[in-house]
Amino acid sequence: MNFRVVWDQPEPCPYLPGQTARQPLRLPYRALQHAEFDAQLDSGDRRSGPLLYTTQCPSCSACEPLRVPVARFEASESQRRVIRRNVDVVQVEMGPLAVDQERLTIFNRHKFERGLSTTGEPMTATAYRQWFIDTCADTREIRYRVGGRLVAVSIIDFGATSASSVYHYFDPDHAQRSLGVYSVLVEIELCRELGLEWYYLGYYVRDCSHLAYKATYWPHERRIGGVWTSFDRPAR
Repeated sequence: MNFRVVWDQPEPCPYLPGQTARQPLRLPYRALQHAEFDAQLDSGDRRSGPLLYTTQCPSCSACEPLRVPVARFEASESQRRVIRRNVDVVQVEMGPLAVDQERLTIFNRHKFERGLSTTGEPMTATAYRQWFIDTCADTREIRYRVGGRLVAVSIIDFGATSASSVYHYFDPDHAQRSLGVYSVLVEIELCRELGLEWYYLGYYVRDCSHLAYKATYWPHERRIGGVWTSFDRPAR
């Protein structure tokens, strides 16, 4: 698969203060087939719009791609409580990508009220399309509704044997439902039903509170020094 590098400049790290990040953005010359996308995920790639990237930071290796082996995953007791809290209330559906004012309102509330904004600027419909909907992969959205009302959205990329969580956002009014946790559990189960092998959760960064939670899904593998390394649930 051939790519063209469209951006490769050092920039402030979005995860760790004081660190310099380097994430070259590569544009594939055509849309990726499912097996090709699996190979890119296995090499540590992430997707942003039609572009792929992986970290190549000059003095830091804190970002570790993390994936869950679907067949071996077992929810913890706290995760099972989240399932019980939501399973009879939250309706889940998968469909094509879309952008409208309802999604933008939830996305921006989630970004600002959860302290995730790095620019202070709200997401626009144009930016949403460029970030999520313009894609080089097989990308779909999973919608979470309560009483018919949209409360959360996941953007998911699919390969032949894997799925990759691109982004999840939820209505802060429903924070007590732990929809971020619930969505991961629902999506791992969806992968199981589809016969997929891996569920990729993006980067784990130990010292970033917004990303460290990913290591609570056991067992999992993290790509460290170019090698996928297995981590099992610690013994009690």
